[in-house]
Amino acid sequence: MSTPKQMHLAAHFPGVNNTTVWADPRSRSQIDFSSFVHLARTAERGTFDFFFLAEGLRLREHNGLIHDLDVVGRPESLTVLSALAAVTDRLGLAATVNATFNEPYELARRLASLDHLSGGRAAWNVVTSSDAFTGENFRRGGFLDRADRYTRAAEFVSTARELWDSWTPDGVSRPVTHRGTHFDISGEFTVPRAPQGHPVVIQAGDSAEGREFAASAADVIFTRHGTLEAGRAFYADVKGRLAAYGRRPEDLKIMPGVSFVLGDTDAEAQRNADEIRRLQVSPQNAILALEQVWGRDLSSYDPDGPLPATDPDPDSGLVQGRVRVGDPLAVAAKWRGLSEAKGLSIRQTVIETTARQSFIGSPETVAAGLAEFVAADAADGFILVPHLTPGGLDDFVDRVVPLLRERGVFRSEYTGSTLRSHLGLADPVWKG
Repeated sequence: MSTPKQMHLAAHFPGVNNTTVWADPRSRSQIDFSSFVHLARTAERGTFDFFFLAEGLRLREHNGLIHDLDVVGRPESLTVLSALAAVTDRLGLAATVNATFNEPYELARRLASLDHLSGGRAAWNVVTSSDAFTGENFRRGGFLDRADRYTRAAEFVSTARELWDSWTPDGVSRPVTHRGTHFDISGEFTVPRAPQGHPVVIQAGDSAEGREFAASAADVIFTRHGTLEAGRAFYADVKGRLAAYGRRPEDLKIMPGVSFVLGDTDAEAQRNADEIRRLQVSPQNAILALEQVWGRDLSSYDPDGPLPATDPDPDSGLVQGRVRVGDPLAVAAKWRGLSEAKGLSIRQTVIETTARQSFIGSPETVAAGLAEFVAADAADGFILVPHLTPGGLDDFVDRVVPLLRERGVFRSEYTGSTLRSHLGLADPVWKG
């Protein structure tokens, strides 16, 4: 009998998204270090591959004011992960850091330092921005055209790897000279070669350009898709791009971000999930989601009433600091069609259209669903997004992980000490 395909798991720390249920009395601070420690140690107890932190570079605004339904305040990711390195032993530590508003030398040095501090557990989730609103917090401003984001990001990652490779494996430093479109560097890197050689590179994005960037440069891609069929299509597409860059399918792990809801029975879990979605999409959040698509002030609309009859304003600046809707007119048409077909209100439409892929059911049902996705090549694993801070992962580790181990699809203990070993990634070849 062949060995079943092994699953990779990571834990996303909730706090900068609208999936967190802050109204739950079990919800705690997204700032206190104890919250980060709790979730990280739970993930390590479950032998997860890594702990994942998102990033927000500016407080989001709505109609010119700080959006008061958002979380206000979040520590800088690499600082938090450096502290977590001291209270964890094997868990990978992944930071989201923007390639638009940083410089390769400085970030490569910070990531290499984290890799040394943690004994080879550092990862960098590369994100980009063409958002001038966010750019106002930085000297250069939002100067990049949208089409240039990945061009800069690709050169950024390549330059960081040149810096990491400037130290030989036996500890000899060599000068670095890089002349490119976005960066011009001549000097010496201060940090010896990291334990992993290169920290693991994660890329988040579903667009065609994001997929190509991941195929060329990433070790992990963080994505989202809603069905098994969509997952298989995405998986085949991205894996099929690797050969053009001299890479094998196993060189890139595809890990969609998913949520989960457990219950003693499938019926109880579904009731729990329905209540969680109602709390995640409050009446105020429903109107906000609507305004993100329509680009208009819709505060006078009843969340329990019908969608607007007017068309969106694609050029509106009503909402700042959130990902722009790609084609508002097409999204509005889709929402109207769904609402009319099912008789849904604004709030019900938002609940149905904005949920990420979720595994709902008893522990046995959730374990079977996760295993099915991996076996069907719809994913190599998952980045779990709990709805509670910081205890949202506890039940999963206690009730689902043992079942995954019984199925033989997930490790019972760590067999290596670095994040690359957890992910089954080869060490990068030193380019001397």
